[in-house]
Amino acid sequence: MASDSPNTTCAVSRGTRGSHDAGETDRMGIPVVVRSHSGDYGEGGASPVRTRFVLPFLMLWALLGCGGTFASDLALVGAKIYLSPTEQPIEHGSILVRNGRIDAVGPSATVRIPRGTPTVDCTGLIITAGFWNSHVHLILPGLLHAEKLSSEQLSAQLEEMLTHWGFTSVFDIASVLENTNIIRRRMESGEVRGPRILTTGEPFWVRTPIYIREFLDTNHIAMPEIHSKEQAATRVPQQIHDGADGIKIFASSIERDEILTMPLDMATSIVGEAHAAHKLVFAHVSNDEGNEVAMQSGVDILAHTTPSGSVWSDTFVKRLNATHTAVIPTLTLWDVEAKKDGASSEVAEKWMDKAIQQLRRFSESGGEVLFGTDVGYIERFDTTEEFALMSRAGLSFQQILASLTTNPAQRFGAASRLGRIGRGMEADLTVLSADPAQEARAFAKVRYTIVRGKVMYARR
Repeated sequence: MASDSPNTTCAVSRGTRGSHDAGETDRMGIPVVVRSHSGDYGEGGASPVRTRFVLPFLMLWALLGCGGTFASDLALVGAKIYLSPTEQPIEHGSILVRNGRIDAVGPSATVRIPRGTPTVDCTGLIITAGFWNSHVHLILPGLLHAEKLSSEQLSAQLEEMLTHWGFTSVFDIASVLENTNIIRRRMESGEVRGPRILTTGEPFWVRTPIYIREFLDTNHIAMPEIHSKEQAATRVPQQIHDGADGIKIFASSIERDEILTMPLDMATSIVGEAHAAHKLVFAHVSNDEGNEVAMQSGVDILAHTTPSGSVWSDTFVKRLNATHTAVIPTLTLWDVEAKKDGASSEVAEKWMDKAIQQLRRFSESGGEVLFGTDVGYIERFDTTEEFALMSRAGLSFQQILASLTTNPAQRFGAASRLGRIGRGMEADLTVLSADPAQEARAFAKVRYTIVRGKVMYARR
């Protein structure tokens, strides 16, 4: 989304002469990368003169302060690199980024780092392809009415909510489309820092869910209801024309005394129009009836597990797989909702157990899982619990990593550019301080988030 603007420059130190040896630290206690005079990373080079290239936190904040305008050349050296969920990791590897794309990746001894390249010492760190969050909402007060907010206000909210947790791409699946477009335009100009954003804009629902109405009224937001399949069919192409990258329906939604189900003919009409425009359809589902409408109408992605419904049967899971329908678990959401409803710990645990069992059956059958947290609707930004719950459902390190990288990149048509680490791929990278292959919670221990070779988040 963001482009390199020619109108703003950023003064960042590219290195100073010194006599430090590899493994030393500078006066700030930041690891120092020592480069040989020949320009290679490591011990080689005929000249005894050594040049150190340090990118300590102070310089990283300088990068951040320049938004999307800093030249996107960068070297990350000395890390353990997971190229993809299925490939063997590179121990003590390096990545060279030039013009926002990966120019080289491999064992550090084989990767030449050109003189003057900003270099980050990643010794002891883990690098994966940039994470996707496939279920977010850009409707927090710190993002609404974006035309009135400063660049720093928007950047700070996007960081707290998303880039702090390693997300380089997100799919917003219910927001005010006009407002989200403003945020995206301000990111494209380099004015605002944040992840890549895809959006559905306003959702399609028969009646505004009870738990949304007060929020909409308080923030002076209007989201339309649909009352006929003809009205829905007209609105879909208009919303896509206005910038929506997908469509979301509420196949079922919670009202005061009932769960309201969207008529099947209306859902089918919406899905048909979206697919005719080559757009995917997400479905909010709350129970078995909503699942059935979603399946029969042909949606592509279930936005939740459904602990309010029954345990997913083998037959239902087979139907999901036969239609290549993906699932976003949003397990943490059920803990948040249980606490909000004042449920006892016993009831809350039974509810969570059902959602975990649904995910387990789906995952074990080979179903495609997309990571998502419903953040924006909930304000629990920390992803640690979601990863722990996915692990509890039996997902392996490789399966969780796939849900964050290769699965969404493939599903959303970006697999040729994003989702794995390789030469020519766009340099969207998540750098972790611990190895998630050892403990799933480590996926939440983010040190740096990098989008197009630009540092969007650096842990203080």
